Amino acid sequence: MFDDDKSEIHPLFAGAPSTTEFKKLRKRIVRQAREAIEQYGMIERPADGSTPKWLVCLSGGKDSYTLLAVLHELKWRGLLPVDLLACNLDQGQPGFPATVLPAFLEKMGVPHRIEYQDTYSIVVDKVPAGRTFCALCSRLRRGNLYRVAREEGCSAVILGHHRDDILETFFMNLFHGGRLATMPPKLVNEEGDLFVYRPLAHVAEVDCEKFAKAMDYPIIPCDLCGSQDGLQRQQVKQIIDQWEANSPGRRQVMFRALTNARPSHLLDPKLFDFAGLERKISEESADSDEIPLLR
Repeated sequence: MFDDDKSEIHPLFAGAPSTTEFKKLRKRIVRQAREAIEQYGMIERPADGSTPKWLVCLSGGKDSYTLLAVLHELKWRGLLPVDLLACNLDQGQPGFPATVLPAFLEKMGVPHRIEYQDTYSIVVDKVPAGRTFCALCSRLRRGNLYRVAREEGCSAVILGHHRDDILETFFMNLFHGGRLATMPPKLVNEEGDLFVYRPLAHVAEVDCEKFAKAMDYPIIPCDLCGSQDGLQRQQVKQIIDQWEANSPGRRQVMFRALTNARPSHLLDPKLFDFAGLERKISEESADSDEIPLLR
């Protein structure tokens, strides 16, 4: 897909390990991201010939660093015809190292915007004791990111959710929500004016972890939701981890199932017209008065 010997390299990859193992890892992640972008039609082609602009959400975790690096790699190679604007939403969490991301992005020459909104105080005030913060925190964060995207003239908000996030969300909905649903790689927001893309949809979490660690990116842990024990998502993750340990490769098989749905073999009459199903009756059977046996 690209030449590793190319002398020019984006600053995000400066100091990258030269090992064969890392090169294979990087190629795999970039290939999988490119496949998702193409498969789900994430690149717009404006009629006026303008270049789309993406708001790349950067939390400071391993996944968002991987996302940022991969998108810039694709753009650097001429494979992603979009403008990229990195954005970190500082949610006012106590002890959050507010200077880490701005310094990193400045050093890497990445266009960015740092937005401060104290959603932390709202979350801890509104969520009853013993309940998880994730749902409200996510809604507040998403609302602010949509606003920033509009202010910056972006057509899409880009999130760093990977294959395992998507798989875990499916089982969360299955076990606790009573529905078959997960995070789609591409959707339109409720207002209908912004796309939401997940280019890492095919990328394994372990690969994001290996990549960010090898690049020595300054990881910032989440001290809000990450500080709570007993989260349903953690429980689901443990179940999937156990399945994977007992049968290596199970994660990928289950993920592949999400791309291979058969509505006629499920039970939702809104997805498939079960009532309208008709069987073929031969002329001989149609002329006979004999009642066919049910088998």
